[in-house]
This record gives sequence, structure tokens and C-alpha cells, in this order.
Amino acid sequence: MGENLRALEYEDDIVWTEDIESFDYVRQSVELSVSTRRHPVPWSGHGRRVGYAVLRPDAPSGEVPGKFIRRVFWVKEYDRSEQPNGTYKRSAPSEAVDPRTVVPGVWGELTLRAKGAPSSDD
Repeated sequence: MGENLRALEYEDDIVWTEDIESFDYVRQSVELSVSTRRHPVPWSGHGRRVGYAVLRPDAPSGEVPGKFIRRVFWVKEYDRSEQPNGTYKRSAPSEAVDPRTVVPGVWGELTLRAKGAPSSDD
């Protein structure tokens, strides 16, 4: 958890590469060896990157010199945004957060919306 908290300490901005209004949740994870503070976080994981954190220019590197700890936000092909009636219709993966709760320096929250709670329209 220490690395996760350190990832938040020097955040300057959150960049969304897609409109967050189309997501009830996104997956939030920490990349430990990013070679840049401000450019897009390279993503080779499963799924599609939809956002990333930008660090302050004075953010120190992590355990490895020249490598930075940054958050990345992403979705998998079977997440609710991609398959509304699929596996996560009324649930969410363990790393899910409501993107509306994500701000620099604040860990995202798992809201009722993100969990897939029925809306008043259902």
C-alpha cells in the first residue's frame, strides 16, 4: 500500500482520454516503472487505457532511478461500459472506482453507481 500512497502524493492532474460520462466505473491501478512524469502512461495491460495521472515536475523517481509511480485507469472488453448486460451488470471488479470520484491525490471510490446498483430508471 505504501507505493499506492506515494503514487498519489505528487499527482498534478488526471487526464481522461475518453469521456468519463460513459463509464459507471473504470479500473484503477498503479504502474511502478513509468519513465515519464507527464506524458501518457504506456499501457500494455489487458484492456484499454482511458486515463492516467500526471505528476508534478518535481516528483521524485521511485525505487528505480528515472522510473515514476503513476496511476492508470482502464477498462476490459467485458466491463459494463462495453457489455452492459454482461458479467458486471450488477457488480464491479475489485479494482473498480467511479471515475467521477477521481481527482489528483485522491484514491477513487467505489460508489453505488460503480457497483451496479439499480437506478431509479430500472
